[in-house]
Amino acid sequence: MAARAIHRPMAAIDAALGELAQVRGFSAAGVHCGLKAGDALDLALLASDRPCAAAGVFTTNRVKAAPVVYDQAALAQDAGNMRAVVANAGIANACTGAAGYAHVEQTVRLAAEALGVAPAGVLALSTGVIGVPLDMDRMAQGVTAAAGRLHAAGWPDAARAIMTTDTRPKASCRAAGGWRVGGVAKGAGMIAPDMATMLAVLVTDAQIAPPDLQRALAAAVAVSFNRIVVDGDMSTNDTVLLLANGASGVAVAGDALGAFQAALTEVCVALAQDIVRDAEGATRFVTLRVTGAPDVDSARQAAHAVATSPLVKTALYGGDPNWGRVLAAVGRSGVPVEADRLSLDVDFV
Repeated sequence: MAARAIHRPMAAIDAALGELAQVRGFSAAGVHCGLKAGDALDLALLASDRPCAAAGVFTTNRVKAAPVVYDQAALAQDAGNMRAVVANAGIANACTGAAGYAHVEQTVRLAAEALGVAPAGVLALSTGVIGVPLDMDRMAQGVTAAAGRLHAAGWPDAARAIMTTDTRPKASCRAAGGWRVGGVAKGAGMIAPDMATMLAVLVTDAQIAPPDLQRALAAAVAVSFNRIVVDGDMSTNDTVLLLANGASGVAVAGDALGAFQAALTEVCVALAQDIVRDAEGATRFVTLRVTGAPDVDSARQAAHAVATSPLVKTALYGGDPNWGRVLAAVGRSGVPVEADRLSLDVDFV
């Protein structure tokens, strides 16, 4: 177990946002449309100049926001012809009933008209306050404004436009094999394993079939976004989307999928860790490593008990080497434990 410095340098995040401009065929924009107070950016638009294969991983909460339900249905219908993602912050459009779903459909139509693409090729994301309906007049103004500002270098504004209680944007990008993969994310509170109050949009200019893309994304999320904890709560809107437009001209299949999986996983881990580093009230960034467990699920169960323990968190916050709290959490985790063989290393960096 290691406790480390809290934030990545902003220079590293800015560099990643700059690298995203080199993912061919994609453009982005972020604008203010009045969903958040003041003049804060609150609507993002991401678009591809050609059809994309798409994949998604969503919250496991049984109370799902309207855009989650919409995107799941859209990807099930046709995951091979996506063109854009429109995302708003400030209002979650969750627990809003039939009107909320109609607002997603209206948002998608607005974006499709502004981009000149079919509505079936647009996905939607929302984050913010639950139970509040979207202001569709403001959404319409925002979508029109964002469509007019789309640019390959528009990622910094898009990353900030999806923030809620975040203090900084999150971005990561990797290059390999003639293609790039990267993306942006948001999240700072209601963070728990199996997704959290977070959104992430990932893009690649590699050419990948939708089934391979979905498998790669699910595997990457399993070891990144699904392994972070801040407060133990799970939201209604959590979504990770991945679009692949093939603009690099490099087809990724068969053995080449391994390199793509590795790069995608690195991107997701970096974004997930940035969410934890930017957690509401956080003063420590902690990594838990479990060895000797009979399988991955058991290791994860033990780690989850430690990560969500209020007593462990207070010890870490206070810099108190009360290591017995860690072993006690493992002991109640439900995983079979040989107590006389337990060992613990704690490293404060």
